[in-house]
Amino acid sequence: MKDYSDLSTLSDKKLRTLRNNLNNRLVAFKAPSQKNLPPSHMLHGLDEAQCKALLERVFKELKTRF
Repeated sequence: MKDYSDLSTLSDKKLRTLRNNLNNRLVAFKAPSQKNLPPSHMLHGLDEAQCKALLERVFKELKTRF
Protein backbone atom coordinates (compact mmCIF):
# COMPACT_ATOMS: atom_id res chain seq x y z
CA MET A 1 0.00 0.00 0.00
CA LYS A 2 1.24 3.44 -0.89
CA ASP A 3 1.39 6.27 1.61
CA TYR A 4 -1.51 8.67 1.01
CA SER A 5 -0.91 10.89 4.03
CA ASP A 6 -0.25 14.00 1.90
CA LEU A 7 -2.52 14.10 -1.14
CA SER A 8 -1.35 17.57 -2.11
CA THR A 9 1.83 16.05 -3.54
CA LEU A 10 -0.11 14.03 -6.12
CA SER A 11 -0.78 15.42 -9.58
CA ASP A 12 -4.33 16.07 -10.77
CA LYS A 13 -4.16 13.02 -13.02
CA LYS A 14 -2.98 10.76 -10.18
CA LEU A 15 -5.77 12.04 -7.94
CA ARG A 16 -8.40 11.31 -10.59
CA THR A 17 -6.92 7.85 -11.13
CA LEU A 18 -6.97 7.21 -7.40
CA ARG A 19 -10.59 8.42 -7.20
CA ASN A 20 -11.62 6.06 -10.02
CA ASN A 21 -9.76 3.12 -8.48
CA LEU A 22 -11.38 3.78 -5.10
CA ASN A 23 -14.86 3.96 -6.63
CA ASN A 24 -14.26 0.69 -8.50
CA ARG A 25 -12.90 -0.97 -5.37
CA LEU A 26 -15.92 0.07 -3.30
CA VAL A 27 -18.21 -1.46 -5.91
CA ALA A 28 -16.11 -4.64 -5.80
CA PHE A 29 -16.59 -4.88 -2.02
CA LYS A 30 -20.33 -5.19 -2.65
CA ALA A 31 -19.86 -8.06 -5.13
CA PRO A 32 -20.47 -11.59 -3.87
CA SER A 33 -17.01 -12.82 -4.84
CA GLN A 34 -14.31 -10.37 -3.90
CA LYS A 35 -11.07 -10.46 -5.81
CA ASN A 36 -7.83 -10.04 -3.91
CA LEU A 37 -5.61 -7.27 -5.23
CA PRO A 38 -2.03 -8.04 -6.17
CA PRO A 39 0.63 -6.52 -3.90
CA SER A 40 1.63 -4.11 -6.68
CA HIS A 41 -1.84 -2.51 -6.79
CA MET A 42 -2.13 1.00 -5.35
CA LEU A 43 -5.01 -0.02 -3.05
CA HIS A 44 -3.59 -3.33 -1.83
CA GLY A 45 -4.16 -3.76 1.89
CA LEU A 46 -7.03 -1.29 2.26
CA ASP A 47 -10.36 -2.46 3.60
CA GLU A 48 -13.75 -0.94 2.74
CA ALA A 49 -13.73 1.64 5.55
CA GLN A 50 -10.22 2.80 4.67
CA CYS A 51 -11.20 3.13 1.00
CA LYS A 52 -14.24 5.25 1.92
CA ALA A 53 -12.15 7.51 4.16
CA LEU A 54 -9.48 7.94 1.50
CA LEU A 55 -12.11 8.68 -1.14
CA GLU A 56 -13.51 11.48 1.06
CA ARG A 57 -10.02 12.96 1.38
CA VAL A 58 -9.48 12.72 -2.40
CA PHE A 59 -12.78 14.54 -3.05
CA LYS A 60 -11.78 17.31 -0.65
CA GLU A 61 -8.38 17.69 -2.30
CA LEU A 62 -9.90 17.77 -5.78
CA LYS A 63 -12.39 20.45 -4.69
CA THR A 64 -9.58 22.67 -3.44
CA ARG A 65 -7.85 22.43 -6.82
CA PHE A 66 -10.81 23.08 -9.11
